[in-house]
Amino acid sequence: MSLSTPPAPLPVEPPAGCPFDPPAEFARLRADEPVSRISLADGTQAWLATRYADVRAILGDTRFSSDTTLPGYPLSGMTGGSTTSRHRGFIRMDPPEHTRLRRMVTREFMVKRVEAMRPEVQRITDELCDRMAEAHAAGEPIDLVEALALPVPSLVISLLLGVPYDDHDLFQRLTGTLLSRTVTEDERAVAREELRGYLHHLVLGKEKQPGEDILSRLIVEQEQPGELTHEDVVSFAALLLIAGHETTANMIGLSALTLMQDRETADRLREEPGLVRGAVEELLRFHSIIRNGPRRVATEDIEVGGVLIRAGEGVVTAVPSANRDQEVFEDADRLDVCRPNAQHHVAFGYGIHQCLGQALARVELQVVIATLLRRFPDMRPAAPVEEIPFRTDMAIYGCHSLPVTW
Repeated sequence: MSLSTPPAPLPVEPPAGCPFDPPAEFARLRADEPVSRISLADGTQAWLATRYADVRAILGDTRFSSDTTLPGYPLSGMTGGSTTSRHRGFIRMDPPEHTRLRRMVTREFMVKRVEAMRPEVQRITDELCDRMAEAHAAGEPIDLVEALALPVPSLVISLLLGVPYDDHDLFQRLTGTLLSRTVTEDERAVAREELRGYLHHLVLGKEKQPGEDILSRLIVEQEQPGELTHEDVVSFAALLLIAGHETTANMIGLSALTLMQDRETADRLREEPGLVRGAVEELLRFHSIIRNGPRRVATEDIEVGGVLIRAGEGVVTAVPSANRDQEVFEDADRLDVCRPNAQHHVAFGYGIHQCLGQALARVELQVVIATLLRRFPDMRPAAPVEEIPFRTDMAIYGCHSLPVTW
């Protein structure tokens, strides 16, 4: 590449007419230039890794740092992108501090604890489906995102954190601004401060009167003995609130739309409900909704995929590309709910920063998908797919809205 020709930006747009597929450029890069240079929005450059093996190698190597305060870290401008230590959250830290803080909230997200929540997730889902059915019978239009995909994970994370669900419009509005690709940095900063202000008052209330939730436990077990500050608890709240509903909500919408478009697969899952768990893993692989990372910066010179990445250089791992790597997943661009190795996807990341809430996300997806298939076998989009507004303007891919009927 000529030094006078800047590299292309990170590919984000799906191919024309193929909203479920990652950018077409990824296939070429995997074959010809699996570790390549890209331009970032701030004018700097970073490396882009597109092959499954290289993505896992980077995310599994602690010499690639998650610390956003280090020189060379490829900031995205989205939530969590910060050049100061204040308000970063533990996912933007390295061991030992990352390990210490993550361990404080691990217990609520362990598989056994999450499985115990399955009946509650089912109850929430059933109630929301009842409301959808009543609204549809009354002739009201149904937006599956508004009626089900957003409320299920929002209600669950609100219960876990002790956040009043009545405030969900507020935190969904602020989260939408923080994850937007199109707002200005000033708008994002205002939203970030408004969210922190809301959570500051929430935590203050729990400090005075702790309840039975994660934030109250952090206050009693960690803040009161001096292991955490008030601001640390607020940062935990912001991270868990955003991560706890945005990703799963968008996976629910995309998964529902995918199965509405693939009647043969939907019918098979209805006939064999035991396949739903595997189907969720395949849907996670197929959609890979995190479209701008994870990101790292090298702390020493490291060779990846035959390319030397020097200390201080940033790296963006293209998870959607890794999950469509034909060297790992045969016929990778096809949805196959019986795929034997679907669970090896990297949709939840890899290594020490692998998604803390993945067990909860799996349960929510399993419950919602199985319930929709059972209760609404004739559900279909109420608009042509080309008219559905996809979130190409957001850091987390999905549908802004999904009108349905049956």
